[in-house]
Amino acid sequence: MKPRIILAGGSGFLGKALAAHFKAREFELVVLTRSAGRSNGARQVVWDAQTIGPWQSELEGAAALVNLTGKSVNCRYNGPNRQEMLSSRVGSTRVLGQAIAKCTRPPKVWLNASTATIYRHTFGNAWAENGAIEATSEAKDAFSIDVALAWERALNEAPTPDTRKIAMRTAMVLGLADNSVFPMLRRLVCLGLGGRMGSGRQFVSWIHEVDFCRATEWLINHEELEGPVNIAAPNPIPNAEMMKLLRQVCRMPIGLPVESWMLEVGAFFLRTETELIIKSRRVIPNRLVESGFNFRVPAIEEAFKALNEASMAVS
Repeated sequence: MKPRIILAGGSGFLGKALAAHFKAREFELVVLTRSAGRSNGARQVVWDAQTIGPWQSELEGAAALVNLTGKSVNCRYNGPNRQEMLSSRVGSTRVLGQAIAKCTRPPKVWLNASTATIYRHTFGNAWAENGAIEATSEAKDAFSIDVALAWERALNEAPTPDTRKIAMRTAMVLGLADNSVFPMLRRLVCLGLGGRMGSGRQFVSWIHEVDFCRATEWLINHEELEGPVNIAAPNPIPNAEMMKLLRQVCRMPIGLPVESWMLEVGAFFLRTETELIIKSRRVIPNRLVESGFNFRVPAIEEAFKALNEASMAVS
């Protein structure tokens, strides 16, 4: 019998990437979703992410549960969106904990999404898993950190003593999906708008989607790992340097800078928040590295080259 992996919120960019990864390794895949069907070789089971239902039986005997549920952060942080961002993350985590507690044979491991944004805005030393967690007015990140803390608290408080739990503090994932960040950055560069953003000093933590999937499988297989784990490449990079490398990869000699006031205006019209750009996220994957994980794409220039070539091949 194939080991079964449950992907909650598995219909988005990361869920589809994981589904393809585990399908290639002959796992049985079940996606908990709001609409039934089949996708990427995974059986889809309906749930509302808030209440226990027939979907709970899918957890029985599962090798792993991976919860990626949560409203996208790429939106304006108004009242309704803030409520949905919080409730979609905390509510889904709580109900999954309740469902696991009812299992006779609970999943061996529960990987719950979290975020590298949880750490304090910094231009200094990079944060490992024991890094400082604190909001700063400069980064405008108080709400995001409150959500991250509530998210992880819901995971930690879940009464699941027989299931290992991991909070995946994930950095920006680079891939080719329409709703991922790389296609947007590449379009800006190709239009000549790929200069530094704001001061350009802010660090960007990132991971290639291949290594995100490999790290997820690694966490499932390594029983000594639990608690918070940083899912990020080992080499965070300042924004200005990142954009310069992407311009070089795309062979674009110019890149107009985007000043801080322009970011505010652009964020308003694009219905997003400047925090996603101006916060300095400098995170390193200590626990992954110490456990023996090797990154296939450790440098962002390598990631940009591979993704750019793939983009040109399909265009």
